[in-house]
Parts: sequence; C-alpha cells; structure tokens
Amino acid sequence: MSIVKKPNGGPQVSGIRPRKKTVPAAGIAFLFISLLCLSVAASVQFENSPTVYLAGEVAERDIQADQELRVEDAAATEARRNEVARTQPPLFDLSTATIDVLRANVNATLESLRNLSADRHETHRQQLAEMLNSDISTRTFDIWRTPVFATLLQREVLPWLETRLASGVVADQRILLQERNGIIVRDLSSGSEVLREDLRYVPDIEKLEKDMESFLRHDLNIPLRMRRAVTDMLFPLLAPTLTLNREATTRRTQEVRNAVSPVYYRLQKGEIIVRQGEKVTEDMQLKLQALVSQKQEHLSAPRVAGVFLTALILAAGLLFSHRTGSFSFKSSKDIIFLSCVVLAFAGMAKGLDVLGAALAEGKGGDSFELLPFLLPVASAGGLIGLIFSFRRCVTTSLLLAFICMAMMDGGTDVMLFFFLSSVWGAWVIRRAQTRQEVVWSLLPLAGGILALWCGMAFLEGSGWARFGYGLMLASANAVLSLLLIFALSPIVELAFRYTTRFRLMELMNLEQPLLQELMVTVPGTYHHSLIVANMVEAGAKAIGANSLLCKVAALYHDIGKLAKPEYFIENQAGGKNKHNKLAPSMSALILLSHVKKGVEMARQHRLGNRITDIIQQHHGTSLIRFFYQKAIDNGENPRTEDYSYPGPKPQSREAAIVMLADAVEASSRTLNEPTPSRIRGHIETIMKNIFAEGQLDESELTFRQLSMLTDSFHRILAGIFHQRIEYPDAKQGQRAASQEDKSEKKKQAVSQQPEKRTTLIAVSDRPARPQTSARSGEQP
Repeated sequence: MSIVKKPNGGPQVSGIRPRKKTVPAAGIAFLFISLLCLSVAASVQFENSPTVYLAGEVAERDIQADQELRVEDAAATEARRNEVARTQPPLFDLSTATIDVLRANVNATLESLRNLSADRHETHRQQLAEMLNSDISTRTFDIWRTPVFATLLQREVLPWLETRLASGVVADQRILLQERNGIIVRDLSSGSEVLREDLRYVPDIEKLEKDMESFLRHDLNIPLRMRRAVTDMLFPLLAPTLTLNREATTRRTQEVRNAVSPVYYRLQKGEIIVRQGEKVTEDMQLKLQALVSQKQEHLSAPRVAGVFLTALILAAGLLFSHRTGSFSFKSSKDIIFLSCVVLAFAGMAKGLDVLGAALAEGKGGDSFELLPFLLPVASAGGLIGLIFSFRRCVTTSLLLAFICMAMMDGGTDVMLFFFLSSVWGAWVIRRAQTRQEVVWSLLPLAGGILALWCGMAFLEGSGWARFGYGLMLASANAVLSLLLIFALSPIVELAFRYTTRFRLMELMNLEQPLLQELMVTVPGTYHHSLIVANMVEAGAKAIGANSLLCKVAALYHDIGKLAKPEYFIENQAGGKNKHNKLAPSMSALILLSHVKKGVEMARQHRLGNRITDIIQQHHGTSLIRFFYQKAIDNGENPRTEDYSYPGPKPQSREAAIVMLADAVEASSRTLNEPTPSRIRGHIETIMKNIFAEGQLDESELTFRQLSMLTDSFHRILAGIFHQRIEYPDAKQGQRAASQEDKSEKKKQAVSQQPEKRTTLIAVSDRPARPQTSARSGEQP
C-alpha cells in the first residue's frame, strides 16, 4: 500500500514521522538500584558455618560439603617444597682477594729478609715464627734470606700456586660430599655464576699442600731442605678461595620453595567430610577448616560486579526496542512493575535457597539440591503475559531466570529451567480467553514443566529416586504457579491500575451491563462496534499488537454516544436528522462530547486505563470538517479548536488501529456497489488521509504495518459486503422492489440531498471532509 510519497515522487522508506521520545528516568533508576541490590544479595552467604572438629575428636553428626572446594594439602605441599629445596645447589663465592693477600705477604716477608741487619736475625726469626704460627729453624731462616729462594718463589712456586687457587680451593673437601647436585660458583670479581656438578676435582687446602710438595719434588726437582723452606713459608699463608655463602644460599632456597605451587585436592559438592560417630583425622580437620573459611567470605566483590554487569546487559534487551533501538517503555510504571516482579521472585528464590540449606544441615543426600525446581517462576511469566506482549515476556523471563539462578547459586541447568518455565507460563496464559480456560491451562502448564524436568534429568543421568523427587517438585511447581497467578493478578490490577487479560476477558463478555445497554439503547452503534472489533482483532494479530486489548477497546470505544444517541445517524432508524435544526457549533459540540462522556463512563465502570486511553484517543485531534465548513458558509469565523477533538493523538499501536478501523468502517457504509476493488481503494484513501493529518505521528505504526492493516480490514469488509445470489422464485419480487426503490431514491435525490450529506457526516463522526476514492472515483 502506498501511503505517502516524497516531493520528488519517490517512495518514503522510513517509518511514521518520528516523535520525540521521553525517557522514563524514574523507572530506569528503580530498575538500576534493584539490580544492584539483588547483585549484592546474590553474593552474600547466609548459611550457618559447620562445626569444626579437631583431630582425634568424634563427630556428633554428618557434615557434607555444600559446594565444590579446593583444599590445600599442607603436608604434601611441604614435602614437595622440601624436595625442591634439596635439589637447589648451594652458592660458593670465588674470591681472588685471597691470592692478592698471599702474594702481598710473601713479597713483604722477602723484602724484610733482604733488608734485615745482622744484629736482628734472631729477633726477626721469632717474629716470623709467631706470624706464621710455626717453628722456624735457623737453617730454614737462612735459606729464606738467600736470593735463590726468593727467585724460586717469585718465578716458579707463586705462579703455580696462584693458578690453583684461582680455579677454586675449599677449606675441607668434606663439605662437598653431601652436595650431589653440584655447587654454584660465583666469581666475585666478574659476578658470573657457573654450576660445577663434578666436585671430585675441587681441591681443599690439604690436597693443595700435597700437590705443591709433589710439584716441588718432581716438577722442580728441588732438594729436601729447599722444599721444606718453601712449604714452611707458604703453608701457613694458604687460605681457601672458594667459600660457602650461607645467607645467599638460604635466601635462594626459600625463593625456590615459595615458587612451588600448593598441592590441592578437590572437595566435591555433596561429599561427606565426616560421618556421625567417626573419629576425625587431620585431613578431615583440614577440610572442615577450609569449608568454614570459605563460608566466612560473606561478600565477594568480583561476584557482585559479575552479577550486576550481566544483569545490566540482559536489562538492556528489555528496555530497548528491537526495531528502533530507542526505549521501548513510555512510562516508568511498566518498568517499576517488571522490577517488582523480579524483586519478588528473586526474594522467593533466596528464601528457598536458605530454607534448603537449613533443611540439609546435618543430613546426608542431595534431595534438597532440587528445591530450585519448586520455585514457581512460571507464575511470573504468566503475570507479565496478562499485561504485556509475548516478546516482553521473553526478555523479562531471561533477566528473571539469571537473577534467580544467581540467588540460588545454581548452574546453567537451573537458569534454563527458570527461563523456559517462565516463557511457557506466559505462552499458556496468553492463549486462554476465559478464567475457565486459565484453570484448564494447569494441564499444559504442568505438562510443560514436567517435560522440562524430565529432559534435564535424563541429560544429567539422575537416579530413579532423584527423578521421582524431581517429578513431585515439578508438579507442585505447576500448581503453585497457577495459584499465584490467580492470587496476584487482582493485586496487580489494584496496585498498578493495570487492565490484565483476566479483566479484558471479563469485559469482552457480551453479557456485560454496559454492552447490554449499548445493544438495547443504541443498536446501530452496537453493531458498528461489533464490526470494528472484528476488524481490529484481525489487524492486531497481523502486525503482532495486543489483539485482545484492541477488540475490547473497540467494543467500548463509542459508549459516550449513550448520552445522546439520537444525534448519531446509525441510531436514527430512518428518522429526521436533528442536526438540520442546530447551529454548526452546537452540532460539533455534541459530536465532540461523546469522547469526553465515553471517558467518564469508562472510569465510572472501571474499564481500566488502557481502554480509557483508547476511548480518549480514537479520534485524535482531527477536525470535524463538515460543520466547520458549514459555519464558514453561514458567514461565521469559526476557530478550528472549537471543531477539533481534544485528543491526544493515538499513543500506541492499539489506539491507532482502533482509530483506523473506526474511520474505515463508518465511512464504508456510504459506498455504492462495494466491490472488492472499491473497498480496498476506499480503505487506502481513508488511511492516507488520517496519516496525512498527522494523527499517527505519536504511534509506533510503520508503513509495512499499515499495509498489513489494509489487507486485514479489506478481508473483513469484503466478507460483510459480499454479493448474494438471487433465488429463482424470488426474482420477480426482487425486481419489483428494486424498481420501487430506484424511483423512490430518484424522487428524494433533489429534495433531500443536503440533509443526506449532513447525515453521512454525523454517522462517521470522523473529520468530515469531501473524500474521493482513489479507485472508484465516487464520493463515500
């Protein structure tokens, strides 16, 4: 269907004219605070800490782990660290300072001997004996004073000795016997470190002395007296160049120990730690202490952040429209209601979790782990389905399932059960048209919940006892869900002033006093409302709007005509048009008053805000053009405000559908020879004019939905105006009657033409302007 074209003739592909959106700040803030509080509550542990028995005590009751834990095995960890520490090589420092000291002492001794006077021989010998801590004979002292001895030391012995000392000499070889992993040699002069694994060739002082004697005897072939003179001077001056650095070794060993990861063993959820009457071992005590320490972590900040951020992401899918990307809520009341539903059932989930923990305290088995399947989340989906669309039920159910899962510290299987149960509850309730059908919906509701449990139990491989216990809980879940829906729906209607599906089902009953009054007092308006109700129901189903709300609103949209029914042509039954004797302003005032009166009657009969809003909006702010033009023709200077409906314009798709169907049905009565093509052209013309006036600017209808509404309206009206076949025995009578009707119409065509035009405008109570069908070329 072509509704509007751009000035250049090209189609306009965007939706209805954009309108300024208002952000429901109060509702969003309430939801934000609610999710934050629920995230904190989901991270707080309310369970009582188990009793910690010491090793050697006898347990008075069974204690089992209510969650999966990792417990550090202190003994195994210490054993592993000791093992790693034993493999750590010690650190030995290689210092060349010892060689420098040795050379300096030898040179100083030789220098003092060369400069020694004859009268001080004995004194100096005694001093050297004390310094070297050895007995020095007179003959040895004399050899030291010879130039040959000095040359031998400086050119032969000291270079060999320095080379051996530079490679590393320890004080005692026995300190290396226990180091089977080698040693780390750190050169203090360069800072480099080398691992020496073969310690057999690392000499000590004693070995160095033997090697020196062998060197002097075999390599240098020195006489015995000279060898003794050399060893007497050098042996007392020898010192180890390779020494153990105990501080650094201890520090490095501790670092290696700390680098060893602790040894854990996993404590499975439901595992019995200690049984009644059993003697507690050290391992059992360790497990109990770990369980208590875990429960003492009352609040986990990372968990709070994780739950809150995930909940915000899910809430974004609820708040924003999938079509426009803007806020899908117009008022804060709807967001606050959905937040209250989430809060209420999250509180129930936490309470059930605490109850299950209290019942499971001191009892074996895992029966109480199935208590989450008793939570009647299907009633939450049913309550939301009584008011909102199915899509909003799905998005809210996803948020609710996640919050309840977090409250009960469940897994993905629990969340999946909550989500599918809530969606199933919404779907079942939305299909029911009466309260009796809602009662009978217990069967499919219970069947769906039982099927969900069976599927999860089969996937999990539960035993028969656990399976039967779960079936019992799932059955109780379905019964509780239905009872909660019946119990809470009146509270929701009263507290939030919602018109639930239950209330809409009651109002749709044609035995309602207000509908009975319409049928008896204004049968023409009643028949018009019935046709409009059929049209809007078909149109709403086509575009996915609330068909039940549209149908009920259509039945009541013209109840304001009960005040002055004779001024509307459908109720005159061939009588004279009373508007012919009234001023245009008075006629317009009567037509305008039926909307105001309808709103008053809707509030008086408690039809609900949503139906009252549609009654108030079903004419928008349109102008009653016929009487406005008539006033101009009478020489008046009328104001458009006096001839326009007060509005507001339709604020929802449902209100816009009722407006369109009302205008199309009322004006379709003026069609001559209503063929299917003329009916379609007439529908398109009416809808195009309403759109051009801007009456749909504040609704959320798109061009595609308008086209779908055109098809639905055409299907209904084409069925009403279908042609009937002529029966053979009635042809003559019909022809005669037809001729009489035609002659009568021709007689009245000239004399009553103005009155007839006035009547048509009064029938439709639409913006009364001359309209030309786009296809038939006739005036409606």
